[in-house]
Amino acid sequence: MRTIAVLATAGLAMAGMAACRDSRDAGGDGGPVTIMVGGIDKVIYLPAKLTEQLGYFKDAGIDVKLNTEPAGATAENSLISGDVQGVVGFYDHTIDLQTKGKCVESVVQLADVPGEVEVVATSKAAEIKSPADFKGRKLGFTSPGSSTDFLTQYLATKGGLSTADYTGVKAGAGQTFIAAMDNGGIDAGMTTDPTVAQLVATGKGKVMLDMRTEQGTQAALGGLYPSSSLYMDCAFVQAHKDTVQKLANAFVKTLQWIHAHSPAEIAAKMPADYAGSNKELYVKAIGDSKGMFNSDGKMKTEGAQNVLNVLGQFSPSVKPNKDKVDLTKTYTTEFVDKAPQA
Repeated sequence: MRTIAVLATAGLAMAGMAACRDSRDAGGDGGPVTIMVGGIDKVIYLPAKLTEQLGYFKDAGIDVKLNTEPAGATAENSLISGDVQGVVGFYDHTIDLQTKGKCVESVVQLADVPGEVEVVATSKAAEIKSPADFKGRKLGFTSPGSSTDFLTQYLATKGGLSTADYTGVKAGAGQTFIAAMDNGGIDAGMTTDPTVAQLVATGKGKVMLDMRTEQGTQAALGGLYPSSSLYMDCAFVQAHKDTVQKLANAFVKTLQWIHAHSPAEIAAKMPADYAGSNKELYVKAIGDSKGMFNSDGKMKTEGAQNVLNVLGQFSPSVKPNKDKVDLTKTYTTEFVDKAPQA
């Protein structure tokens, strides 16, 4: 009996050790990977869910679970805390985190432009025609410290104002943003599709600046501004290259699929509830934003530099450390370079 007890105890100990190993290796080669998306129903992050819907994660031989948070800044925290292995969010978080002593890099760059739109409440459209008219206004963005917050600050400064000349309002996205514009909580604000499409279609808002295209982004920001990306902890990337390669293969395949199909075909692959009660409007939203996505997942070096230039003016963590930032450690093309090309 004593022998059996000893063996049983040893067995339990070994099982416990295996469980610990499984916990430590979560997301490792062959294991499941959890990715946090900074608003999974936003069109700017559409490739994440679309990859799952098309079955490309499974085709690549990887088990992926997608979670969602309403804001990119919150999604970033999930990665830093170790709750997830990757984030689909704005590339600029990798620069911000480097100045805080953390190495995070974009392994697949999904878009070269923000996909963001500065929308003005229709009732204020005659008064607010450019960032120079932001003075004294209430401007909405996703949350303080978010990409939309920094971009709003940049636009105001480019319009000859300071950040003290307007009131920043945390307006979230989707229905909370629409409600803020509806009840006068904001006069204008930065958001994405399908929220933009809903505001314009209902007559509640008008597009002032459109950063869903390269031309519009160049006009608003003076250059490209790489945004949506899959970013991961550098140590994880180095330790699990096979896993990261499979993710890159799946995402690049999706980017190529997007470029080869119409907005209606893309919408048809997405969950029905993403379109809500107006499928036609959802198709339009995808059509208006589809051009933001590149087809190869590669970072453009001049775009990365422009992001640093913007953050170097307004991010409290980047501004004093701008000259110390090593952009080559904020992204890599190692995996997308090896991804199969259509």
